[in-house]
Amino acid sequence: MSEDVTEPKDAPTQRSEEPEASEAATAATAESEAEGSPAEAAPSDPLAEALEENKRVRDQLLRTLADFDNFRKRSRREVTDANERGREEILKELLPVFDNLERAADHAKGATEMSALVDGIDLVIKQFVDSLAKIGVEKLDARGQAFDPSVHEAIQQLESAEVPPGSVAYQVQPGYKMGGRLVRPCMVVVAKAPTVQ
Repeated sequence: MSEDVTEPKDAPTQRSEEPEASEAATAATAESEAEGSPAEAAPSDPLAEALEENKRVRDQLLRTLADFDNFRKRSRREVTDANERGREEILKELLPVFDNLERAADHAKGATEMSALVDGIDLVIKQFVDSLAKIGVEKLDARGQAFDPSVHEAIQQLESAEVPPGSVAYQVQPGYKMGGRLVRPCMVVVAKAPTVQ
C-alpha cells in the first residue's frame, strides 16, 4: 500500500519566485552598500536621544505644573465666591427681621400700651426663628432635658428639689445647630440634689 505523494500545482511557481526575491534582496543590499545606508551615515546618539527625551518630559512637567497652579487659583476663587454668595443669602433672610426690629423700636418710642409692643417683638422673634430655619439653623432648647456635655455648657449648679439631679434647671442662652453641626452650645444651669441638713 504505497501512498501517492503529489506536489501541489503551485509548488513550482513558488520555487521560481523564491530565487527572484533573493535576487532582489541582494540587489537592494548592493545598492545600499554602494550609496552608503542612512543608518550607517547617521548613527543614533544615545546622549542626544536622552537629551531630547529630557527636554520633552521637562516641557510636559512644566505644562502640568502650570495647569495645576491655574486649577488651584480657580478653586480658591470658586470657594471665595461660594462663601460670598452664602453670606449674601443669609443677609437677605435676616434683613427683614432687622427692618422689623427698627420699626418696633420706632413704635416703642411713642407707644402707650406695652402689650402691643410685646406682641410686636414676639412676632419679630418668630420671624427671626423662621428665617434661621430657612437657612438650615436649628434652635436648641435644653429646658427639662438631662445635661449633655456635647450640646450643653454648664455655667453653674443649683440645688433643686423640683428638677431631677443632672438635669437642666434653667437655660441661660439657647444653642444652635446648622446642618447637624453644633454652632453654639446651650448655656445652662444644672440641677443637683439638695443637701440634707
